[in-house]
Amino acid sequence: MNKLTLSVDEPVVEKAKQIAEANNTSVSAMFSQFVQSMSPPGARPAKIGPLTRKLTGSIRLRPRQDYKRLVTNALMEKYKIGK
Repeated sequence: MNKLTLSVDEPVVEKAKQIAEANNTSVSAMFSQFVQSMSPPGARPAKIGPLTRKLTGSIRLRPRQDYKRLVTNALMEKYKIGK
């Protein structure tokens, strides 16, 4: 891992330390996450949570079946909207 020196006003340094502490991380890790978040979407792999990973592929759609319409209809039914 390489070392990087930044010149930042003292109030910004203090705020960064407070934010890092509140999030149980380091200023270095927070800076790394910030830089990664500024990268173009295709340049970094999307993080998929464990629940999403577990459920991936559990439902098979028929050809030409629109998943957005299925989700919309299911939510409308669940919350009794439009009926």
